[in-house]
Amino acid sequence: MSITVTFHDPHGRPVTASCEPGDNLLRVGQGAGLPLEGTCEGQMACSTCHVIVAPEWFDRLPPASEEEEDMLDFAAGARRTSRLSCQIELTADMDGLTVSVPSESNDLRRM
Repeated sequence: MSITVTFHDPHGRPVTASCEPGDNLLRVGQGAGLPLEGTCEGQMACSTCHVIVAPEWFDRLPPASEEEEDMLDFAAGARRTSRLSCQIELTADMDGLTVSVPSESNDLRRM
């Protein structure tokens, strides 16, 4: 079963990506060309993969761990529905998930 995720890039443009259950949201976003740096490669030691989950989806995701919440304190442009994309493993129930990459995002891999 394929899952569809819609990202909104830092300029608000939608980017749709298809993936499989078990894929990681960070890797899906990077594969779609979005500026999600993921410097720590999913170890929760940075906040460079920060995304803003659409409000209608936020409570449908598994809750963030205390460690993730702590790291989000360092995320540029963090909001109530912020998450680290490296911590979201996609499931079939997440088909149609919508997230935004904050305009404050800066992917140093692209410099």
